[in-house]
Amino acid sequence: MHKNPFKTVGEVLNTDKNFKIFNLKVKEQEVLEKFPELFPKLKNLVKPKRIVNSILFLSVENSVLRSELNINKKSMLKKINKELDNSIITDIKFGK
Repeated sequence: MHKNPFKTVGEVLNTDKNFKIFNLKVKEQEVLEKFPELFPKLKNLVKPKRIVNSILFLSVENSVLRSELNINKKSMLKKINKELDNSIITDIKFGK
């Protein structure tokens, strides 16, 4: 049997080195979009802003909540990376 010389779009996106940055940006966007679903109690209190060099930046107006979240940063990282089946987020920074 002769192998099909064509690849699917999914195969190209997942295996081609040229799409590595594209795939990373897609995964980062997924983290930003799904953050409220992962942490529904924080939905109105915390806003995901951006991801730079694998660091998730979150906007938190309340300084007490910001401190509490900083204490729980490791568990948040674990949940984000586990639920989204990737490990692109290595740190979280909290700001106003």
